[in-house]
Amino acid sequence: MDRPTTLVSLLLFLSLLTSALASTVTPNDADPLIQQVVPEANDNLLLHAEHHFSSFKATFGKTYATQEEHDYRFGVFKANLRRAKRHQGLDPTAVHGVTKFSDLTPSEFRRNFLGLKRLRLPSDANKAPILPTNDLPTDFDWRDKGAVTPVKDQGSCGSCWAFSATGALEGAHYLQTGELLSLSEQQLVDCDHECDPEEFGSCDSGCNGGLMNNAFEYTLKAGGLEREKDYPYTGTDDTCKFDKSKVVAAVSNFSVISTDEDQIAANLVHHGPLAVGINAVFMQTYVKGVSCPYICGKRIDHGVLLVGYGSSGFAPIRFKVKPYWILKNSWGQSWGEEGFYKICRGHNSCGVDSLVSTVASLHTSNH
Repeated sequence: MDRPTTLVSLLLFLSLLTSALASTVTPNDADPLIQQVVPEANDNLLLHAEHHFSSFKATFGKTYATQEEHDYRFGVFKANLRRAKRHQGLDPTAVHGVTKFSDLTPSEFRRNFLGLKRLRLPSDANKAPILPTNDLPTDFDWRDKGAVTPVKDQGSCGSCWAFSATGALEGAHYLQTGELLSLSEQQLVDCDHECDPEEFGSCDSGCNGGLMNNAFEYTLKAGGLEREKDYPYTGTDDTCKFDKSKVVAAVSNFSVISTDEDQIAANLVHHGPLAVGINAVFMQTYVKGVSCPYICGKRIDHGVLLVGYGSSGFAPIRFKVKPYWILKNSWGQSWGEEGFYKICRGHNSCGVDSLVSTVASLHTSNH
């Protein structure tokens, strides 16, 4: 068989496999906004699109200034219904459907709600020491231990990196003091312009993106972060208003953890929530469940907070038990599982093991 014929046969097989997977996975949830993504035929997918769009607008409080904008967003919404169905076929252990981002194009979503830059690590970023892994618990969740603040919302600002960094320092401060404080992302957005001296233009730049390790470097040099309530979040770039007398949490050091998942788990258990980078391509349509895509890029573009891990007892196609990481996101509680995302462990899915950092808190006397 010649090479073109072989390639055509392979593509046909993959297409049939994807279609078969999509038709066999039916979410248990009765919500029509979810069930719409797994119809019997593609024609049915858009049959009630106008009704679903009305429900979407009501659910998420969406309004549009003109009829032209409304019609354009309806077209984007229909395209995202088709995209969610494709994601369902590629990621059958999660549920994909309508989310608060269903009227955004993929490029709008990336520009406004991600924001992790691929920068080189700061010179002060140490390699985390190897920890013992033989006595790790089967399941672990820092939310149950009081080390995680409520889910926040970055809004239409590419500041995910700042929320990931504050979440890690909030956890580290809690481990040291027993006090859970909500720290200021806006201080990082306004004041952190830390750059990599070896790479031109690689600077933290507010709503235009940044890197968690650079945020730790800034916090180390600045002397710490203020409380959220003292320096509240606006979701826009503004002038720096940092008041060092109001610092409540400071960084003593930070480290980059190896990509070994046992080491990531050990650092999570012993050192608190971890700053993590991930490829967010499946997150725009994610509703719930354990995301374990068959295909997902490793190029990370979103910063989140690793708060725990566990295993799920349902019967997916590939595994009898699906171990997963629990990630705190910064898109509000109306996204995902009340603001959290589960992604499978063991495969570096979507690059989740590629950029993981731990931070240690320096005791401060301010309250």
